[in-house]
Amino acid sequence: MSSRMEAGVGLPDAEGARSASGATNARDLRKALKAGAAGAPPHDEPSAAETPPPASDAFPAALREALGRRGLSLERVSERLRARGIGVSQATLSSWQRGRSQPERARSLRAVEVLEEILDLPGGALRSLLGPRRPRGRVAPARGEGAALQVLGEDSVVEKALGERFRHFNQETGSLLIHDVVTLGAGGTLSNLTTTNVLRANRAGADRALFVLSFDDEQAEPLDIRVTSGRLGEATYLKGLKSLVLEIHFGRELAKLDTTVVSYAVDVSPSREPATHYERWSRANLHEYLQQVFFHPDALPSGCRRYFRDQVGSPPRAQRRISMNDSHSTHVLASRCKPGVHGVAWDFDTGEYTGE
Repeated sequence: MSSRMEAGVGLPDAEGARSASGATNARDLRKALKAGAAGAPPHDEPSAAETPPPASDAFPAALREALGRRGLSLERVSERLRARGIGVSQATLSSWQRGRSQPERARSLRAVEVLEEILDLPGGALRSLLGPRRPRGRVAPARGEGAALQVLGEDSVVEKALGERFRHFNQETGSLLIHDVVTLGAGGTLSNLTTTNVLRANRAGADRALFVLSFDDEQAEPLDIRVTSGRLGEATYLKGLKSLVLEIHFGRELAKLDTTVVSYAVDVSPSREPATHYERWSRANLHEYLQQVFFHPDALPSGCRRYFRDQVGSPPRAQRRISMNDSHSTHVLASRCKPGVHGVAWDFDTGEYTGE
């Protein structure tokens, strides 16, 4: 069991379901999930479909929406195009839907017309959205997106959970210091996550942050959310992705280089299997990262170790044993952390953690 988190800012305003105390409970989260499953946001703000994207983003946005509605993978679409005598690779289709390049040559424009048929769109629905011819070469991804892709890889759970917001993820603030506290229950399963994040504004006007928590076990669902520094704006649990999206407002607009502190805690329902590790990914350098893991006296591990990954899913390296103290806890403190994945793993038997 693990949770991977990261923050971003500069998102549309959102008012999520929350109780009078400011905490979001399981019933509210279920309502939010149902709203998300129905294709509507869990609040009264206009949805992305109701707010037209900029002209330069109209084609990739419409293509992504049509692909999602039809439930077709890029591989399947490429196969169908090939069956019509038009060779367009998955990589090219991915570049189109991300807005990094657009169809311009005659063969590509013909592919767009066939795409409209494959996706059950009216004739010209996609082609009419193409902007003027772009300079030759690939369009570089947005700053936040490119940095995140280096650590997360393509089509990550975080990207799927954020959708359109992923492209401009973390453009207005950066994390300086993060403190995670992980608490395990009597069965060795995750019971609570508490995070304090010190953020600094890259530009004036930043007023909120977005956090994504991803769980390995579908039974490990958020039961209660408490924001102790900041104000909860959105809480959406995406069961299919086993991910929780939180938007937390700072309560004021930051000046450039100004700092703010965001703190929140999430109670988690017991999973089927004991947790084996916890890790945090970061797209940028952190001044300091502190992770504490508290074990239940009835479920103490046989050993703990810290590790680092260059990318989510890559083999762990720089593994080093770390000790426990009398409070049944262990911790890792890292300074000047480079982008990547920082984690702590533990064993409830004599087996070695493989990082899988």
